[in-house]
Amino acid sequence: MEGDVDPKTGFVDDFFNIEKYFAPLLEKLDHHCLNEVEDLDNPTAENIAIWIWKRLFDSLPILSSVRVYETPMSWVEYQGI
Repeated sequence: MEGDVDPKTGFVDDFFNIEKYFAPLLEKLDHHCLNEVEDLDNPTAENIAIWIWKRLFDSLPILSSVRVYETPMSWVEYQGI
């Protein structure tokens, strides 16, 4: 997330708000066959990050990047276009 920190809350955005938009996407990915996820034809970490970005950015314009971890030391980060 990127933006000004709200002086009252101390947040750029409340994580509950972020979760509201991300939870439906996570539900489609978590414990599912990724090859069967709609519009995710080749479920590489890179493509999953892009897939998430495309679905979140309109609702969360403060989104600055999406990071997808394959392992604790291996990840991809997509910063949008």
